[in-house]
Amino acid sequence: MKLFGSSLILSGTALGAGMLAIPMVLAQFGFFVSAALMIVIFLGTTYSALLLAEACTKTQESTGMSSIAYFTLGRNGKHFINILFYLLLACLLIAYIIGIGDLLHSMLLEIGFNVSPVVGYTLFSLVMGLVVVAGKSYIDKLNRGLFILMIVMLFVVIFSLMNNIQWEYLSQESNFTTSDVVQYSAVIFTSFASMVVIPSLVSYNHDASEKQIRNMVLLGSVIPLVCYLIWLFAVIGNLGVEAVSQFENISQLIAAFGGEAKLLKGVVAIFSALALITSYLGVSMALYDQNKDAITSNTPAAYGLTFVFPLVLATLFSNQFVSMLDYAGMVLVFLAIWGPLAMVVKVRQPNFAHAKFEQTYTAGGGQPALAATFIFGALIFVSWFMG
Repeated sequence: MKLFGSSLILSGTALGAGMLAIPMVLAQFGFFVSAALMIVIFLGTTYSALLLAEACTKTQESTGMSSIAYFTLGRNGKHFINILFYLLLACLLIAYIIGIGDLLHSMLLEIGFNVSPVVGYTLFSLVMGLVVVAGKSYIDKLNRGLFILMIVMLFVVIFSLMNNIQWEYLSQESNFTTSDVVQYSAVIFTSFASMVVIPSLVSYNHDASEKQIRNMVLLGSVIPLVCYLIWLFAVIGNLGVEAVSQFENISQLIAAFGGEAKLLKGVVAIFSALALITSYLGVSMALYDQNKDAITSNTPAAYGLTFVFPLVLATLFSNQFVSMLDYAGMVLVFLAIWGPLAMVVKVRQPNFAHAKFEQTYTAGGGQPALAATFIFGALIFVSWFMG
């Protein structure tokens, strides 16, 4: 159950961004082109996650990304990775906080309470911070419950929407070019890259076998792919390419289901909120561990850096949900693709000074897989400049 819970943390970290951004970003390409793009990016991000898991298991005293980077890439490499890690987590947390504030505001408005998004996401962040500080076992248990509830809600939504699928909508697509597909790859990439939690999860499962670590990462990666494909199928099949392409935020997507049924609109809203909360838990756990590993061992100070400082940034960057995911995609190329690649090249050297020899994991594929991973990162990197 501990390993299964870890897979759900990995899945939940990815799902918040993807579930809400994917329909708005990918609808213009139609279902089939979008599905093909998602599968390609899923393969690249999953292998990169396995590489990072390998680096974590083969490095002594690897409690967080900062220490792994130091032992594998040296002092300068550690500083470079730390800067990127903070940029990434800041972008993701801002996106999730903005999304949660928007959702809380619209949900409370439905029952007669006009609470501003700022008040909503501030209270949420400070309370969730107490859970994260309490320890990974509490995060695991809370996330497990929320994730199972989210999947139940997803199936309720899918079951309700399947009766109204317009099959002609699925083959629709607006006018787009290959460069448009490449341009939005960075946002989709962000929706799959939940690698930020892998150092924390490998540390949490320090006694797991090689096969268990691999299966934890694979299951945690496959669940988001399946959910994204089903969700995209349901949204495009019900609303059509043109309608979904016009949405600018989460509230508009949820409001579009209001015509279907009042109950369905409420279920979609709760499902979306759960997707964001599970993502927030994963990312804030990673940031808290990073702060404890790289900056301070003082718990109140680490709490302030993890849960108070991002609130200030979210207020400055309100209405930038998809933009924050786009910026995160740029940073992720270095952190989630090329970073683990460089670390694995180092830990596989026979003279690696900080090697750990027990319970280690090695990703398959050899040199060809490493070369393909480098090319995959280059394609995502180029896509960011086509925006």
